Amino acid sequence: MTITIAIDAMGGDYGPPVTIPAALDVLAKHANLHLILVGDTSIIEQVLTNHAYDKSRLRIVHASQQVLMDELPSQALRTKKDSSMRIAINQVKEGSASACVSAGNTGALMATARFVLKTLPGIDRPAIVSTLPTKNPQKNVRMLDLGANVDSSPEDLVQFAVMGSVLTSAVDNIQSPKVYLLNIGEEEIKGNELVKQTAALLTQSNLINYQGYIEADALHSGEADVVVCDGFVGNVALKTTEGVARFISYLLKQAFTRNIFTKLIGLIARPVLKTVAMRIDPSRYNGATFLGLQGIVVKSHGGASAHAFAFAIEEAIIEAEKQVPARIKHEVEQRLTSSSSPNGSN
Repeated sequence: MTITIAIDAMGGDYGPPVTIPAALDVLAKHANLHLILVGDTSIIEQVLTNHAYDKSRLRIVHASQQVLMDELPSQALRTKKDSSMRIAINQVKEGSASACVSAGNTGALMATARFVLKTLPGIDRPAIVSTLPTKNPQKNVRMLDLGANVDSSPEDLVQFAVMGSVLTSAVDNIQSPKVYLLNIGEEEIKGNELVKQTAALLTQSNLINYQGYIEADALHSGEADVVVCDGFVGNVALKTTEGVARFISYLLKQAFTRNIFTKLIGLIARPVLKTVAMRIDPSRYNGATFLGLQGIVVKSHGGASAHAFAFAIEEAIIEAEKQVPARIKHEVEQRLTSSSSPNGSN
């Protein structure tokens, strides 16, 4: 199966010096992969001259504009119709690409993707989903929404749960993913009205393996497969997790470089420290998906390295292979049909 990914080559804090090497590294690993690099042709070609790659599996689509990282989403949507971000998303809309990957302005990317691709039938709002590491080295947890919707309704969160469950089932091969609702406690009396009303709806659903509430300190326990929350809470939780990971790395580096003795101990412990650092490295979990659209759009951190950006491309490849939007569409239609049935659970 041939997979074509459109890359917003100009997006992010660094643009082509990061996006293009990452794209070429992934291209070399996947024989069935084709890439479309979208951006200023002269700049892209200049970067490509320093690399060897299969020219038959890569083409360039010119874009005369670039969306700035601090640009208002409304302005980008209105005035940047020939931006690398917009043209890359258009490749998905036109069927030239199976997915789009961008490290550009999150708000502009979401607004543009939603305008161009539209949401799936039955989905009111897209959600941003990404993975977090757990105690189990073989397992991650997927969490959504991570910032697409600051204010959400209970019905929105139920849709997020359905989409997250379908994504996890398809990509992680988990037949019945365990879905939890992020809350300030595990007891039924805890939480605000949004959480309580969402819990009531999820409890009634027979299409989701809903397990109840989960607290933030259990996000990495490995118990949950999917964690659902509104975008404000999710974004705070994600940024906190990333900050703690960097803080731990900083403390370890400081501790083992304090003097000659700690340096010797650090040298002995280096294999263990390397494993720990790899497990908590945020770059390994780079690549957040905009779920609920009629196409695949993966958002990379704006300041991602080439190593990190490659993980975002890998996520896009997997979702394209698993045809995630089509699966979500089918699951949502099934749920809506069940809900409207006289014998439905809702």
